[in-house]
Amino acid sequence: MSGVAATVGVAERDPSGNGPKLKRVKQRLTSRGATAAAILIAVVWTIPTFGLFVNSFRPAVDIRTSGWWTIFTNPSFSLENYADVLFSGGASSANLGSYFINSIIVAVPSALFPIVLASMAAYAFAWIKFPGSNAVFILVFALQIVPLQMALIPLLQIFSQVLGISGTFPAVWIAHTIFGLPLCIFLLHNFISEIPGDVIEAARVDGANHTQMFFRIILPLSVPALASIAIFQFLWVWNDLLVALVFSGGTVDVAPLTQRLAELVGNFGRNTQLLPAGAFLALIVPLIVFFSLQRYFVRGLLAGSTKG
Repeated sequence: MSGVAATVGVAERDPSGNGPKLKRVKQRLTSRGATAAAILIAVVWTIPTFGLFVNSFRPAVDIRTSGWWTIFTNPSFSLENYADVLFSGGASSANLGSYFINSIIVAVPSALFPIVLASMAAYAFAWIKFPGSNAVFILVFALQIVPLQMALIPLLQIFSQVLGISGTFPAVWIAHTIFGLPLCIFLLHNFISEIPGDVIEAARVDGANHTQMFFRIILPLSVPALASIAIFQFLWVWNDLLVALVFSGGTVDVAPLTQRLAELVGNFGRNTQLLPAGAFLALIVPLIVFFSLQRYFVRGLLAGSTKG
């Protein structure tokens, strides 16, 4: 398998074989105009988040009577909102600890399962020729068009009446995996199909089978794409409310953080001051995931941009 290792090393240095094109794309993305536009978009996008952060430290009276920007003329800070959200009990302000753990239990497998299955399916569609492969791939791609809401009731009936897993973590995992697979397969297929055919042929000459090629060649070269899709899938699952409401059964043992945040305000919005603190706590894990995989995320976005 020494020949396989050599070809993988070459492909990692320039997997697309379009070095000059990639250089031109990077130059355009780092030009002064693109940088100025990116800074402007980042500032506009950050202002609401900054306002949310400021409000999370303001007393309830100030939140109800004035905007967050008044903090510059009338500064007032309090940790009462965080204390209520994290430690208080009761119907209207139960602590978020158990729901936070539920979200992690839901989000991690729901992000890993689609990626594992989609990577194998994408490799099969890209490099294993079988009868009807193109038709099946088009069918998988077409599943992205089906509205999510159309599948909720049939899936819920299957989970509750046939499998008996409604209101459990496996039901939520399976639902997120089903809904995430079409897009994951499509994106990974586009990346994996661009891996130079010489790499695959060299592996075949060395006697590698499909399993060896998948684990020793495809996965190492697909790390940027896998990381990018993992970020998107994790963030989508972490911020999801609809699937959680339908398949968790509303039980405390399974309900994620988003479901609790929706209920946190209580009747008639009497606890709205708790939302900024709860929402900002919910941002912590997505931020950690994004910044941990940021370098792979950028490479994954650029990958495939020079096709042709």
